[in-house]
Amino acid sequence: MTGTAAHAASRRNRRRGAPLWFLVPGIVLYAVIVLAPSTFGAGLSFTDATIGTGGGFVGLDNYLRIFGDDATVAPLAHTLIMAIAITVLQNVFGLLIALALNSAIKSRNILRVVFFAPFVVSPLVAGFLWKYILAPDGPLNQALGAIGLDVLQRPWLGEPGLALASLVGIVVWQFTGSTMVIYLAGLQGVPREVLEAAELDGAVGFRRFWAVVRPFLAPAITVNLTLSLISGLRLYDQIVAMTNGGPGGATDSLSTVIYRVALQFGEFGYGAALAVMLTIFVIILSGAQYLGLRRQSSAS
Repeated sequence: MTGTAAHAASRRNRRRGAPLWFLVPGIVLYAVIVLAPSTFGAGLSFTDATIGTGGGFVGLDNYLRIFGDDATVAPLAHTLIMAIAITVLQNVFGLLIALALNSAIKSRNILRVVFFAPFVVSPLVAGFLWKYILAPDGPLNQALGAIGLDVLQRPWLGEPGLALASLVGIVVWQFTGSTMVIYLAGLQGVPREVLEAAELDGAVGFRRFWAVVRPFLAPAITVNLTLSLISGLRLYDQIVAMTNGGPGGATDSLSTVIYRVALQFGEFGYGAALAVMLTIFVIILSGAQYLGLRRQSSAS
């Protein structure tokens, strides 16, 4: 009896440990594709490696150069401006659309597809498409001229402030649909009886949303704000496709500077240091935002 019990216990332990082996292929793949290149890049940031040379160890020189390089100050400011604007606008519009499409309107399913459709387009393709639309002689200016609104015609990508705003607008247009879907999922989890009880208590409109619906949406708000902030800080494809950092560096971001320094100028060590700094920057900002939102949702 004792031997049978020991055998059964051994079989249970083997069954319990078996699923862990299924993680091995994924862990190996992640280590080869992500961890190994990231570790190599982090190590490269402490060298003066350039095209054709392995480079020697220079310690923190590359990182000290970042803080003393005026060429990184403006791109850093542009990155922050775009990330904050994208995060705010994308979540405001995504939430408003989700609230509208969560109602009983007949065309809500079709509208959900329409609003989500831009998300499935490649960011690079979307960038080139909007570059054509916003060209000085492009469809947008032609349409404005055709209806007599010549005064509104602009070089949308030719003026510094306007180009930055256009970039933000295109990113918001493309990714608001994904934000909407997450908010819709959160709204589906709000109990109907809770909404009915709030309505009976006189809570309607914004008051009902803030006091009743918002606490249920806390996880969706946390996810959406974190994802949109990270994507805004890492913005690259649309910039390259639409402005390539112009005009006059007005739309340069840290990502475009990293590409230019490492792959065009061949300063691999300095480019790796910039990439590491961007990674740290993203982790700190997104982590602080996530913790703040979690603390706020727990308190409410």
